[in-house]
Amino acid sequence: MAIVRKRSLFIIWRDVIFAIFLREIKSKFTDKLGIAWSVISPVLFIFALSYMRGSMDGGNTHGIPTFWYMAYGMMLVQFFLGLIGSVSGSIKKNKPLYAFRQVQPISSVLAVASFELLIKFFIVLILLIIGFYLNIDMDIDDPIEIILILIRVWLIGTSLGILLALAQAYVPEVAKLQSLAMRPIFFISGIFFSLQDIPQEYWPYLTWNPLLHAVELTRYAAYRSYGDAGVSYFFLDSATILCVFFALACYQISWKQAISR
Repeated sequence: MAIVRKRSLFIIWRDVIFAIFLREIKSKFTDKLGIAWSVISPVLFIFALSYMRGSMDGGNTHGIPTFWYMAYGMMLVQFFLGLIGSVSGSIKKNKPLYAFRQVQPISSVLAVASFELLIKFFIVLILLIIGFYLNIDMDIDDPIEIILILIRVWLIGTSLGILLALAQAYVPEVAKLQSLAMRPIFFISGIFFSLQDIPQEYWPYLTWNPLLHAVELTRYAAYRSYGDAGVSYFFLDSATILCVFFALACYQISWKQAISR
């Protein structure tokens, strides 16, 4: 007689997330380049912007090699925007799976967000290899803090993605407004510039953006000589906690209605 083993809710939830995670990987291989393009594209973009900025400041930007200066900003901002785009579409994308009682929208969100984190890991690995072979100087004074900042950005991006996913379930046109609203983030988050390049009286118009704090603090964690003028860990932590709390509260209130529409 076969023995039926009961699985705990945690194990069921873990297996569901892993299954959706594998489904996400498989879907990326449907095109010709697949996951490879998700990794190669940001690397090429970083090289292009590094060349542009390097031609202006001679290869050294505020005490940081221009390649790494651009890489820190580009990696965080592209990670943030890619995360929001993927997570905001995850609930609708996996809606047929919700017919199974074990599958809930939060499982889709975590699987997609984890997949984006995995892609970013490979991008960082490739950049480190390229930097080593090109003999580009690299210092990381506080690697733990860089990882913690990346986690903060991951939490903020995932939280905003959840809010947009819920909004799209009620108003599909939000997806069109989202693409327009996200475009300025690329230009105001400190990829190509530093707060040190801007007169101090204009800082309040930019420092409301937690992503700018994340980019500047990442550069500061890597090169202490860069400085942390105008940005703070307190603001970044506060923004992270607020986004996570608000996203989870809205999800708890409206997820059942969202998937039934």
